[in-house]
Amino acid sequence: MGDVSDFGNFMGAVIDQNSFDDLSRAIDEAKAAPEMEIVAGGGYDSSVGWFIEPTVIETTDPLARHMREELFGPVLTVYPYDERRWTETLELVDSSSPYALTGSVFATDRSAAAEAEHALRHAAGNFYINDKPTGAIVGQQPFGGARASGTNDKAGSMWNLIRWVSPRALKETLVPPTEYRYPFMADE
Repeated sequence: MGDVSDFGNFMGAVIDQNSFDDLSRAIDEAKAAPEMEIVAGGGYDSSVGWFIEPTVIETTDPLARHMREELFGPVLTVYPYDERRWTETLELVDSSSPYALTGSVFATDRSAAAEAEHALRHAAGNFYINDKPTGAIVGQQPFGGARASGTNDKAGSMWNLIRWVSPRALKETLVPPTEYRYPFMADE
């Protein structure tokens, strides 16, 4: 972690002071909450840039703010679910957040992956199966979130064009109409 001009660094600082403040506040909240534990990272420093250490938070509360809000930075909150409650867990994921940017599921059972893909069809604008949820590259894979994460207009795809234009349909008839009735309106 350091200056991005040094290609030996895997990551740089977050984008601005507001981002730094939001992420450091989330880390501090996690440190103070009895239902949360910092399992990796947890440090931050703004003395030279806005650096947030990659942080993993474990929570026992699936409805914690950290699970429901988008934290744009190297802070990941995880909730270990009971594997015997798979269907209920999918329902929880689908209903617990107004956001729907990106999601992924890892499964060796194809039926479980298919069930997740179907159950979470509205929970993520981009959904990955057995892949990390950070792989979209504009121009190579369409990207965009739904719900409060955006209009799902998929930057990097033809669907994004609709966001910037106002489509209009034109029809021109060169033979003037001689009858206004439809054929089904005719007397039998």
